[in-house]
Amino acid sequence: MSLEFTPRELVGELDKFIVGQQDAKRAVAIAVRNRWRRKQLTGSLKDEVHPKNIILIGPTGVGKTEIARRMAQLVRSPFIKVEASKFTEVGYVGRDVESIVRDLVEASLALVKREMARDVRVEAERAAEEKLLDLLVPPDESAAGDKERRKATRERFRGMLREGKLDEREVEVTTRGQAPAGPMFGALGPGGPGGPGGPGGIDLRQMFEKLGSMKPALKTLKVPDALRVLTEQEAEARIDHDKASARAVDRAESDGIVFLDEIDKIAVGQEQAGRQGEVSRQGVQRDLLPVVEGTTVQTRYGAVKTDHVLFVAAGAFHLAKPSDLIPELQGRFPIRVELAPLGVEEFKRILLEPEAALTKQYSALLATEGVTLRWTDDGVAALAELARDVNDRTQDIGARRLHTLLEKLLEQLLFEGPDRRGDEVEVTRDYVTERLADLVADEDLSRFIL
Repeated sequence: MSLEFTPRELVGELDKFIVGQQDAKRAVAIAVRNRWRRKQLTGSLKDEVHPKNIILIGPTGVGKTEIARRMAQLVRSPFIKVEASKFTEVGYVGRDVESIVRDLVEASLALVKREMARDVRVEAERAAEEKLLDLLVPPDESAAGDKERRKATRERFRGMLREGKLDEREVEVTTRGQAPAGPMFGALGPGGPGGPGGPGGIDLRQMFEKLGSMKPALKTLKVPDALRVLTEQEAEARIDHDKASARAVDRAESDGIVFLDEIDKIAVGQEQAGRQGEVSRQGVQRDLLPVVEGTTVQTRYGAVKTDHVLFVAAGAFHLAKPSDLIPELQGRFPIRVELAPLGVEEFKRILLEPEAALTKQYSALLATEGVTLRWTDDGVAALAELARDVNDRTQDIGARRLHTLLEKLLEQLLFEGPDRRGDEVEVTRDYVTERLADLVADEDLSRFIL
């Protein structure tokens, strides 16, 4: 169900949130558009067209994950991010690589349910309001004959509810029980020892979820929260769950995007071959290969084929290179894009240009306290220069360095915000230098604090 964006339009949308990295944006946009193109084909050729998986190469914090995640949001594709280094060979302690597919289907189901819930939202809100009014104006058995007066009272409460006059009132709402959570039950799910992919073929997680859903609980909530919970319950009740599951499997197969982070951590260079632990890394690659190549994985919602799932791998590749991956896995990632490290100009643009730029975020947060925060060009430039300097002298974490610097820069102001209503603060180069220069200059401190 991809939205029909052209590659140029996709890159334009990404430009609103991510600075630079045009090559990576173009590569992902083309890969996503090619999947839409495949769906327009007919006959046997359609099944023969497979996605061209991508490896994004670059240091942390330059936008690799964000490009893939934002792209998935734009085209409403199921998306999951997994760290390749967290997997080990089957039989060792670690995660079964087929859990990637099961997690993707769960993400797809959540996406499908949100879309189906939106379709019934108006009807669900109407039903939830009626249920809430039943709680606010319970039937009066002693006045059963006075239906008109009770109806008038109910309508009066309806008006008060819509005007927000009952927001502080509390009601008791019946909520559905939650299934047991945690690694023990996750291990018993599909693909675990008791899952359909393992001995016994019993999905114990699903069984526990059904048991959990049979145990309702009473919660005391304020009216707005109660209305939200009741609306969610009414929307859930109107969803065809069998249809949602079938649609989720289809979306995962045809539109799913898997972001394999830290792929470089399982690459093995020639000088490392044979060392302790390297055999396991190669084993992870071989376990990943069938999933990336195209296989069928059994999930609680049915069999899922991975032939047309788009895999976007990423890594810094400081100690390894893509050619250190086993040849079979290399062949499944034909597109390789190197992302540029971030310098002063990129940091300045990141601070100012995106729709949710950090400077805009902090200005908005402090505005809730009545504090006006203004950013001068030289103040932004000073922050960008400090971010570059700290990255150069310690560890390059890309744009994430800006988060740390801004928190330290505005720490006092954020603390005093409630007491400074009506104040206007201008962030100039002097303001930045006064609060951060000494900290940045002290290399020992900057390593621990910044």
